[in-house]
Amino acid sequence: MRFIRKAMIGLAALAALPLVAQGPAPQPKAAQPGAGAAIDANGGSASASPLNKADVEAWLDGFLPYALEKGKIPGAVVVVVSGDGVVLQKGYGYSDVAKRTPVSPETTLFRPGSVSKLFTWTAVMQQVEAGKLDLDRDVNAYLDFKIAPYDGKPITLRHIMTHTAGFEESVRHLISSNPDAAMTLKQQMPLALPERVFAPGTTPAYSNYATALAGYIVERVSGQTFDDYIDTNIFTPLGMMNSSFRQPLPARLQPLMSKGYPDVTQKPEPFEIVIPAPAGSLSASGADMGKFMIAHLNQGGVLLKPETTRMMHDFRAPSMANLNTMALGFYEQWVNGQRAIAHGGDTVWFHSYLWLFPQADIGLYISMNSAGTEGAAGGIRSALFHKFADRYLPGDEPMGRVDAETARDHAALVAGTYVSSRGSFTNFLSLLGLLGPTSIVATEDGSISLPSLDGLSAAARDWVEVEPFVWRDRNSGERLVAEVKDGKVVRVSMDAISPFMMLTPAPASVSTDWINPAMTFALVIVLLTALAWPVRALVRRNFAAAMPFEGRARTAYRLSRVFAWLVIAAVVGWMALILTFSADIGAIGGPLDWLIHLLRILTPLASFGLLLTAGWYGWLVWTGKRRWTTKLGAVLLVLAALPLVWVTVVFNLYGFNMVY
Repeated sequence: MRFIRKAMIGLAALAALPLVAQGPAPQPKAAQPGAGAAIDANGGSASASPLNKADVEAWLDGFLPYALEKGKIPGAVVVVVSGDGVVLQKGYGYSDVAKRTPVSPETTLFRPGSVSKLFTWTAVMQQVEAGKLDLDRDVNAYLDFKIAPYDGKPITLRHIMTHTAGFEESVRHLISSNPDAAMTLKQQMPLALPERVFAPGTTPAYSNYATALAGYIVERVSGQTFDDYIDTNIFTPLGMMNSSFRQPLPARLQPLMSKGYPDVTQKPEPFEIVIPAPAGSLSASGADMGKFMIAHLNQGGVLLKPETTRMMHDFRAPSMANLNTMALGFYEQWVNGQRAIAHGGDTVWFHSYLWLFPQADIGLYISMNSAGTEGAAGGIRSALFHKFADRYLPGDEPMGRVDAETARDHAALVAGTYVSSRGSFTNFLSLLGLLGPTSIVATEDGSISLPSLDGLSAAARDWVEVEPFVWRDRNSGERLVAEVKDGKVVRVSMDAISPFMMLTPAPASVSTDWINPAMTFALVIVLLTALAWPVRALVRRNFAAAMPFEGRARTAYRLSRVFAWLVIAAVVGWMALILTFSADIGAIGGPLDWLIHLLRILTPLASFGLLLTAGWYGWLVWTGKRRWTTKLGAVLLVLAALPLVWVTVVFNLYGFNMVY
């Protein structure tokens, strides 16, 4: 269930279903001390540590082995680069626990997940540089199928690279342990086209599909398959000999591939097939990822011209209240007054992050072969980023504070349940929103908390309102901002998610504040009704009692009980689907199609059937001479049917569309 919860707040497999942990708040207007200086706890100026192999290795050796052991993560690779050279590249732990094979930074392959997207975006910019692509042209000009405009606006590559194309979440063709699940981009792109739910350029909503679409466009304009293109135009020029987007891996690389684990105590899992390959199928050694970072830090190196690289790195998509935003393909992150551009990535088993500090000419990369216990990998990434910056790029981040009364009023106003822009809205997967709602809670001391997003930080959150409707976490420096109009919260986001996701107050129609209690009531009544039917029959048989209903009343009574049992069957079916999906996301992309079809027929039949038959039974009971207890039971059954019908309709638990 933890996997589902993370998926619904932003972080699928592949940086689509588990969300990546993101970095600290931007402070572009804050006064900063001199380069390499920070304010220590006593108010004095603290100097940066020297960024050399000896210091970095000693620091990492003190931090990472314990963090991995505590999180039960088998192995990791870390790479630090500066300028045009490697400061340190080092493996920790094991790539194969059973064989006790140590991680080699030069040869061991990890799966960077959505960090792969940076290679896709680099390929796009190469084609922009070649004059074959225009970032602001309708992408239909490059496709062999059509994507309809939304609100009269077409999608452009700039929208795609800033996650504002407007697609809803898509997971059916996402990730699988079955090699047969792989398909060409030409097959997948028209087949898996998600619904558009936002106008282009208006709302950040992370999309793996959109990235794969960009990869397909590169295929079409270059005349090469995506894999061939990356081999020829990125891997070969950089000398990345231990890297591949191909699935399964080429034979020569297979022995170098690290195993992926739930945690160090469990058996390894099969090699994952990332179906939208340009969005996350890369396998690469740490050393090769260092070469990629060095190229980008050196104005594109052999990959891009300096002006193209600046176009990619320096772009800032419009953002909410100057929170972290998107460059072209990179997430923007700020720490200690330093701007970083970055990207995180998660498959189910591998968890990675890449940060570049262009002004400081520094790059940092980590990849781990397990999420560990309680999502430990996310906390390790966050801590690595913050602690690295504090040690080698220190700076001052002064904090203000609003008065206590204002803080309490604002906390009360922003408290509530929210819907993420990264999610499913038009298909049955919207049901997952009922299982892991995102809520902001007003605390007793006038602050706020976001329990469902706490996993995006290594430390406990301590939100302090530093200016009206702007909160900062004192432990990470991240900000949370609420946009308020006419005394109502319109939207909320925070630096950890703002580049690709925002939160809006949940409308009453989908609010878990009333739906979850109503559904609990409904299921209790339905379960009691269904179980009472055979129990009463056995009691009557034992005492030779007559059935209390005759004629139409008897028929209505029996039909309402039949539909109660059908409701229970549907609920059990959805629970089985969700549990299977949470254990193996690939199961929802084909093996469970029969169950999905069955449930989307059974659910409306059961819920509407229960409402109609319970209503008929209730009318006959109330118009007949029945005891008040019988009348009350009939009323409760009708009331129980209402939220079941509501959830069926509003959460799209019907139909035959298999794009989700």
